[in-house]
Parts: sequence; structure tokens; C-alpha cells
Amino acid sequence: MKRLKQQAQSILAAYIELLKPNIMSLVMITTILGYYLGGNGSISWISLFFTLVGTALTSGGAGALNHYLERDADSLMKRTQNRPIPTGIILPSNALMFGIVLVLAGSSLLVWKVNTLTGFLSLLTAFLYVLVYTPMKKITWLNTSIGSIPGALPPMGGWAAATGHLDAGAWILFAIMFLWQHPHFYAIAWMCKDDYAKANFKMLPVIEPDGKRTIRQIFWHLTLLIPVSVLLYVEGSSGVIYAVGVIVLSIMFLFSALPLAKGKSVDGAKLLLKSSVIYLPVLLILIIVDKVL
Repeated sequence: MKRLKQQAQSILAAYIELLKPNIMSLVMITTILGYYLGGNGSISWISLFFTLVGTALTSGGAGALNHYLERDADSLMKRTQNRPIPTGIILPSNALMFGIVLVLAGSSLLVWKVNTLTGFLSLLTAFLYVLVYTPMKKITWLNTSIGSIPGALPPMGGWAAATGHLDAGAWILFAIMFLWQHPHFYAIAWMCKDDYAKANFKMLPVIEPDGKRTIRQIFWHLTLLIPVSVLLYVEGSSGVIYAVGVIVLSIMFLFSALPLAKGKSVDGAKLLLKSSVIYLPVLLILIIVDKVL
């Protein structure tokens, strides 16, 4: 009995891993950000609940489908060789079915309980992530920019859930998220470039080992992030507290990339990655504080 219980727990943990919880948490944060800002600080808790559940299901399903499509590459990389499919804990066919069901369930729930636009954006996000970004990783280093498009859609989904349409503020949030993802994922690519090379992923740090273009890309997007993030104040979605706070936040994010540019080390990439992870929740806090005060 104890052994069966351990096996069940192991299988459950494997299916949870298929959902890519870390990515899902970022999706949830940015969806809330879009919902709160789109609703001008007003929240319908029932609507937000269904928005988050539907978005989580779709995001998790897309994660499972990514596991399925990259199962062979995952088996070649040290950082992913213990994932559920390469280890045989979950069959590829089961992961495929699991992912499809979750994506369809999540997008359908959003259409049914929230609105059609939110459901469409969620389904579009899954489509671009699974069927465009995933194969592009073996074709071109531009996969990072391509993958930043579905990664920037969740706040638009949150905005659409709150308003039923997309305003200028939603597109500004899209731009912020699009720019933010470049230093975030370039930091990961730098840290994992040896593994990515084994899987034949065309990440920029892999195809250009000296890192010059990678550093340029990081600073280019971080620099653009400063004026673009202020556009929420210019457009009128946020106030002075947000404007001042986001300028400071974005400049600190920019400065966190200096050790990587100087030393081109894994430690420098780790610092940039940590800064990128901190950036989003602090951005959400700034927006909430600005609305409350």
C-alpha cells in the first residue's frame, strides 16, 4: 500500500511538472496585472477567478505540449533529462492528450465564463508557444523574439477579461512584457548554453560564443524598457507614483546586466535572471499602490 501511494504521488508530481509551474506563475502575475490595470483598479472577483483558472489551464496545457514536442531534446540536456517524459514516468501519448485537453478546457472556460476575446487570446498564446516558438528554437536565434510574443499576451488577456476589449494600455503592457522577456531568456540561455548546444537549439549564446551580440540585445531591450514602461503614465492608465517607481525599477534592472557585460560569467547571468524575476511582481505592486494612493 505504501509503495502504491508513493507511485501515485510520483505520477502526480510528474503531471504537475508537465504544467511548468514556474512559467504558469509568471503568466498568472501578468494576467492579474492586465486585469487590474484594465479595470482601473476595480475587480470582479468571480470574473478574475474564472480568468485565472482558464488561463492557468491553457498555460499548463501549452507547457505539457512543449514537454511532448521537446522530449527528444530534453533527453540530451542535463537540466531536462529528468523530466517526466525522458524518464518514462509519463508516456508521450499521455502527455499529448493531457496538454490538448487542458488547452481546450482552459480556452473554452474563458469563452464561456469571461468573454470570447479573452478565450481567443489564451488559445492564440498556446498556439504561438507550442507550434511556432517551440520549433523555431532549432531554426533561428530569433526564436527568443518570436517566443516573446506569446509571452507578452497574458496581460492583454487579463485586460480583455476586465473590459471586453483592448485599449492602448493593453498594447503598452504587451510591449513591456515583450521587452522584459529578452534579458530574462538571454540570461537563461547564457547559463544553459552548453546544454542548448547538445540539443541543437539555436540560442544566440550558442551560435555566438563570444557573447557580443547577446550583450547588445540585452542592453538594447533593457534601454527601450525604460521609456516604454513610462507610456502607461503618458497614456493615463497610471499616475506619478507608478511613473517614478517604474523608472527607478527599470534603471536598476538595466544596471543588473552590467556584471554580465563586464565578466561574461554565469554569475552575471544569474544576477540578471534574478532581477528579471523580481521586476514583474514589483511592477504589479507599483500599479496597485499607484491606484490605491
